[in-house]
Amino acid sequence: MKKIILAFTILISVVGCKSVSQKESDLIVVDVFLHEVENDRVKITVDPGSIAQDSIKFYLPKTVPGTYAINDYGQFSSDLVALDYDGNNMNATRQDDNTWVITNSSDFDKLSYYVEDTYDIEGEGGVFSPAGTSFEAGDNFMLNLHAMVGYFENSKETPYKINVHRPSSLVASASLPVINQTDKENYVIDEFSTDRYFGVIDHPILYSEPDTTSFDIEGMKVLLSIHSPNNVHSTEDLKPALEKMVQAQKSFLGEIDNTNVYAILLYLSDMEAADARGFGALEHHTSTSVVLPETMTLQQLDESMTDVVSHEFFHIITPLNIHSKEVHYFDYNDPEMSQHLWMYEGVTEYFANLFQINQGLISEEEFYQRMNEKIQTSMAFDDTMSFTEMSENILDDKYKDSYYNVYQKGALIGMALDIRLRELSGGEMGVLDLMKKLISKYGKDTPFEDDELIAEIVDLTYPEIQIFFDKHVSGNIPIPYDEFFAKVGVEKTESLSKTGYFLNGRTPFIDANQDKGTVFFRESYPMNSFFKDLRVQGGDVIKSINGTKYTLENIRPLIMTSMGWQEGEDFTMTVIRDGEEMTFEGKTSQPYIEKTTLQSVELESENPKFKLRQAWLKG
Repeated sequence: MKKIILAFTILISVVGCKSVSQKESDLIVVDVFLHEVENDRVKITVDPGSIAQDSIKFYLPKTVPGTYAINDYGQFSSDLVALDYDGNNMNATRQDDNTWVITNSSDFDKLSYYVEDTYDIEGEGGVFSPAGTSFEAGDNFMLNLHAMVGYFENSKETPYKINVHRPSSLVASASLPVINQTDKENYVIDEFSTDRYFGVIDHPILYSEPDTTSFDIEGMKVLLSIHSPNNVHSTEDLKPALEKMVQAQKSFLGEIDNTNVYAILLYLSDMEAADARGFGALEHHTSTSVVLPETMTLQQLDESMTDVVSHEFFHIITPLNIHSKEVHYFDYNDPEMSQHLWMYEGVTEYFANLFQINQGLISEEEFYQRMNEKIQTSMAFDDTMSFTEMSENILDDKYKDSYYNVYQKGALIGMALDIRLRELSGGEMGVLDLMKKLISKYGKDTPFEDDELIAEIVDLTYPEIQIFFDKHVSGNIPIPYDEFFAKVGVEKTESLSKTGYFLNGRTPFIDANQDKGTVFFRESYPMNSFFKDLRVQGGDVIKSINGTKYTLENIRPLIMTSMGWQEGEDFTMTVIRDGEEMTFEGKTSQPYIEKTTLQSVELESENPKFKLRQAWLKG
């Protein structure tokens, strides 16, 4: 998963198709009625086939792989009815948000219930938008089926058939193929099939009026579908940059096996309506779902797609091809988390940046700047926290707020490990080579033991790597970045640098309280000169600026507007500090921030540091 803006948003096995001749009693059959939306709700029916027990539980997931959050997807389902073979109501008791118990289930025929979409709910029920749903009757449906379709106890490995009843004007975009299509008078039924429940949640489906394109990269077909509510952007706009990016990724990966088809589903949110507000993407085995604001320019969209989609695409390495038993046998309602977010998300994020310098999409200076921004942002978190401990307990209140750091320090762990491996191997082996060795040893169908991975990595590399993990990953010793950069002839300089009022590059000076809907200045990130001169403090909650009240719901237009503020304009801001209102007045002026810059030292081509730097960046 990739979230592109902190706080303002704020898998694992191949899924095949079952023959349509398979007996219905061997299947769980789901019908999704998109052509009959009632009060923004979609009706779902689930037929479990024959049941040979007196009582059975039906679940919707509490969490799903890739989100690392408790979302209670059952909260969006209501009016569940269990029916016997004669069509009579049976006893179905809701045990909690995500669990129903059906008694006397030997006579149980099927369930019927309604699901509400997430995008037009205030706060989206706490669900990250790329993992959520949109039900706009006759216009579009973003289906992340884990928020809609559940499973029966002890039946997660049972095959599923999914019949989607959809308006004739809309078509499906997904990596999961439609294996049968039935035309009715006013609608069409698309039939999908998966080997098990994981296949249901692993294949998002976008239904909309057709705007699709595709291209082939070294035997892999890439599908791109876009829903742009006001027709601002199209697939043809995005195709050139996306094709260039995927080609570069394939070249970077080399012989790593990929899927034959990869689908990118882009949902552009209408910023003038009640719509998705969590921007980023969620990975799947053969696809990614992306949500971004429609107001982005084409250049901004290209840049965001390069960063966000490349991150999700690199998940084909890990966790899709390298993962622990906790991931492979994921428990959607009582999950045990893996220790290795440093690899699943951190190394993935590192590759999403490394491939761009490796393939010439960005300059060395740009790459160094990105890594430096990650260093600065990671300092907002506890730099002595054990990363494996945090990862294993990421769903706990004590650790969940550290999740964003997996994209910061997690990527930096990948970078430091890469440099160390290059140093020990004389430039011959890096993190990508290590990942290839792990794929060869395990692969998508063979999970590793969670507490044995680091030892396996040491066996595949060098004894000194154990020390690296003991200190900086399992241990609590901060990474000495200057020492690692010195190995490759990169040094740090400090200076004053221009910045935005509310954003320093990609990093915000402000944060948000999702529950209260408030926006406040971050306490653990340096204040820029403009707000520092006004005597604003970290933790101050923004109430109003220039007479306009602001909350999480309308803060984004302020950020965009601030980019056009001119020098010397009147400025008034009211904040709440420790329960009391405070007002600051002044004139707008260019904000600055003390900035650390990384740059390469000019070295002779025969210098060992130069050779190591070339091996690191260019492989």
